[in-house]
Amino acid sequence: MNILLTNDDGVHAPGLEAIHSELGALGNVVVVAPQKPQSGMSHSITFTRPVTCKRLHNEIFKGYAVEGTPADCVKLACGPLDVGPIDLVVSGINQGANVGINVCYSGTVAAAIEGIFRGIPAVAMSLVQEDPMDYESAARHALSLLQCCLPLSTKTALNINIPRLSRGEPRGIRVVPQSTRGFNEHYIPQASGPALTFQISGGAHRPEEALTDTMALSCGYITVTPLHGDLTQHDQLAAIESRLASTPIDSD
Repeated sequence: MNILLTNDDGVHAPGLEAIHSELGALGNVVVVAPQKPQSGMSHSITFTRPVTCKRLHNEIFKGYAVEGTPADCVKLACGPLDVGPIDLVVSGINQGANVGINVCYSGTVAAAIEGIFRGIPAVAMSLVQEDPMDYESAARHALSLLQCCLPLSTKTALNINIPRLSRGEPRGIRVVPQSTRGFNEHYIPQASGPALTFQISGGAHRPEEALTDTMALSCGYITVTPLHGDLTQHDQLAAIESRLASTPIDSD
């Protein structure tokens, strides 16, 4: 198996190194990751300037460091970098969970979604933020789970989140939907002269009764959520089409 490994924390992130060590059990691993952190970049791509790719020269990785976003990394790996056939895209291990609406903001998840855009099975892996971060244990848990799920559909990106490991072993695994409840966040005004400047703060997930990724993760479970890149609300297509069918279109 040929595996493309990327992330949004940058090519020097410890989470990348930890999962790289484990993925060798599955096959050949090539790294194409951002040169510097790209957290919160979602699925942005670079098109206003050229993107520089530097070949990695170290004893740990083979591949490239990219002066771009996680989505750039996957696009380039599948294109001009010609790293060979790719059977699986792995993105992570991210420093901090990617659950709830954070899934939409995450560069880690976006890299996995870019993989399935290209017909390649993909996995995003994240670990809840704490100090210290036990990436090595998280990588072992993530690899074990991944091995159980293979082979993956080319239309599915698995979003795997590991709970705080300082509390002990995870309580188990829960396959759960993404929460859309959002966060209890706010903005703090910053002194900056005449300009209006704000710093986002807070961010705890709003509680909910349903068992979603946010709730299961907070209860100490590893969460697995299958994602896809189709944003169409299919059950609304017929209803919208019906409403528009009787709407006259003025071509003047």
